[in-house]
Amino acid sequence: MATSGEAPESWYLALLGFAEHFRTSSPPKIRLCVHCLQAVFQFKPPQRVEARTHLQLGSVLYHHTKNTELARSHLEKAIPQFEDVKFEAASLLSELYCQQNLVDSAKPLLRKAIQISQQTPYWHCRLLFQLAQLHTLEKDLVSACDLLGVGAEYARVVGSEYTRALFLLSKGMLLLMERKLGEVHPLLTLCGTIVENWQGNPIQKESLRVFFLVLQVTHYLDAGQVKSVKPCLKQLQQCIQTISTLHDDEILPSNPADLFHWLPKEHMCVLVYLVTVMHSMQAGYLEKAQKYTDKALMQLEKLKMLDSSPILSTFQVILLEHIIMCRLVTGHKATALQEISQVCQLCAQSPRLFTNHASQLHTLLGLYCISVNCMDNAEAQFTAALRLTTHQELWAFIVTNLASVYIREGNRHQELYSLLERINPDHNFPVSSHCLRAAAFYIRGLLSFFQGRYNEAKRFLRETLKMSNAEDLNRLTACSLVLLGHIFYVLGNHRESSNMVVPAMQLASKIPDMSVQLWSSALLKDLNKACGNTIDAHEAAQMHQNFSQQLLQDHIAACSLPEHNLISWTDGPPPVGQFQAQNGPTTSLANLL
Repeated sequence: MATSGEAPESWYLALLGFAEHFRTSSPPKIRLCVHCLQAVFQFKPPQRVEARTHLQLGSVLYHHTKNTELARSHLEKAIPQFEDVKFEAASLLSELYCQQNLVDSAKPLLRKAIQISQQTPYWHCRLLFQLAQLHTLEKDLVSACDLLGVGAEYARVVGSEYTRALFLLSKGMLLLMERKLGEVHPLLTLCGTIVENWQGNPIQKESLRVFFLVLQVTHYLDAGQVKSVKPCLKQLQQCIQTISTLHDDEILPSNPADLFHWLPKEHMCVLVYLVTVMHSMQAGYLEKAQKYTDKALMQLEKLKMLDSSPILSTFQVILLEHIIMCRLVTGHKATALQEISQVCQLCAQSPRLFTNHASQLHTLLGLYCISVNCMDNAEAQFTAALRLTTHQELWAFIVTNLASVYIREGNRHQELYSLLERINPDHNFPVSSHCLRAAAFYIRGLLSFFQGRYNEAKRFLRETLKMSNAEDLNRLTACSLVLLGHIFYVLGNHRESSNMVVPAMQLASKIPDMSVQLWSSALLKDLNKACGNTIDAHEAAQMHQNFSQQLLQDHIAACSLPEHNLISWTDGPPPVGQFQAQNGPTTSLANLL
């Protein structure tokens, strides 16, 4: 207890010091911290001290305990108070409301705080970002974009070009998500100028450049322009190297509106690895994709030990989604299946993550089902994935793969033609992706080949080749070459067939694409046999035998895993820990080889 001779500040500072000591102990002693803060009220402190104490108690209880009701009660008491307290309390309380699914209580609270915070630049900007984020999570991107536009104009008025760029880049990101490309281009041009002209803290400047370049790179990749993106991607990789050499000098900006960071340096590194993996996978440099995925996942594991930020789990899921597709191409189905199970576990821990990635998860299972020749399951997975997505590019990707399933089944003509009408590369193709349009030509070529309409098949496949060569889409190039080789072989034009199959084989081994290698080696064997090249035919037969063996062993290993049962999950939350081990494979191997 304080003696009557002591100034009120001394007992307050002492209790505050004890509270902070207990909060930062290892492990934190939260109960003692809360006791110290509650003791402040015993002294009938001045109103300002009382308000700040309610805020501190609310914050400690919210961040360190499950007692959200008590946290909420303290924060609500802090709201009507002094400016420096009320904005922080409103920000925290709206977070707490969102956690309790009371979004409709959070919005008016933030709107009111935004209205009255115009004289406090830091809080005004922060609350605008927070409300924009809330609208984004609710998929109301129009309202979010409006708020970010208001923020950009406010930042310009208070002389913060740095935070103006942050608001504009955030708006650009949402416009990209909405596919409003006409608005994105002028906005990104303006951002580029602001970023280059801004003279400030080097780390902040470089982080703005990373944000700007990440948007440009993802825009190119969304459009399937794997070759055109290379200069931007190179700049981005150089930029992140520059950032890693800069020291985090804790120089506080003179303008309080500049007190924002886009992402911590370590998160930016993972993000750059991630877009590099996306590029490598689309371009068909699968060993490079593997190398960068390993680096990124290692970094993520380290970060997740110290940081519970949900963005890290999102990065991890997107990395796994890409590496799973790579594994299916390189003939590592068993590993891919275990990684699909890992994605299920991550999604099971976070309902929001599952909502955002459920369609991708079913798509990956569909691709796995194709690789182990479970066509009925593949169809069910792709149908589930289509039901769960509103994303146009993903929709087109799923439809393209479902069409390939119907072509292989050979008896689903009506469904197949209805799908092909919706992804007609010659007429009103639904998305702007160069890569998906090239794939749609390939699917048409495949169908024409199976129907024996070889001239038509050649036309479609030449279109695919033209498009895939223009943007270095190695896998599509390899698939088109081997299929053209097959057509020329059937037509008896052995020389032309060889001109297609030999480069297809070289490209497939560079990727490496196991199924194209299998197909090419079988064709080479038949070609050499037909031309009387016995030694070459024997060599190709040996190669084909090796690829067959590898694929067969991997097939058996994958189908024997308990996770193989995931192929029958098509509805509801991801099943975790419900896998029953099977007694060996249940799928037919006859059609695989």
